[in-house]
Amino acid sequence: MANPAHPGTEKERPSLTLRRHYRVSPDKVWRAWTDPQALKRWFGPDEIIAVPLAEVDLRVGGRFRVTMHAADGETHDVSGTYLELVPHRKLVFSWAWRSTPERQSRVTVRIEPDAEGCELVLMHEQFFDAAARDAHRHGWTGALVKLEGWLGQDQSQGNGRA
Repeated sequence: MANPAHPGTEKERPSLTLRRHYRVSPDKVWRAWTDPQALKRWFGPDEIIAVPLAEVDLRVGGRFRVTMHAADGETHDVSGTYLELVPHRKLVFSWAWRSTPERQSRVTVRIEPDAEGCELVLMHEQFFDAAARDAHRHGWTGALVKLEGWLGQDQSQGNGRA
């Protein structure tokens, strides 16, 4: 909350918004974000070579956790709490890396149906600083490209679970 006695003293925290269109149903995109087995197949940017752990407790107040292994041997571990759920349309969750738990941010994923599939709008807000925002822009951009590939593979395999 801004300090009314000292206007402009509260630093606005950086955010980012990414949009992607997918030629699949909103239900498939929802599943990609909420099914642990699906998350293991696409989550993370290109330098992520494996996602050995994806846990989802899909309810308001429930938690998620994803552990990723990068090509350079580093392990990345992120988790958060679901704050809002609108099935097949919207997820809102907190986001914090295990290495910097004090730097909690907030992610909103909206899935908007249209005649040719759906648009995904990802808003990540309340970054610690611009460098964190820029690193996450790289990560999310790569992950959304991988999501598109996974959705295409999933589409070609029918309803089979990945």
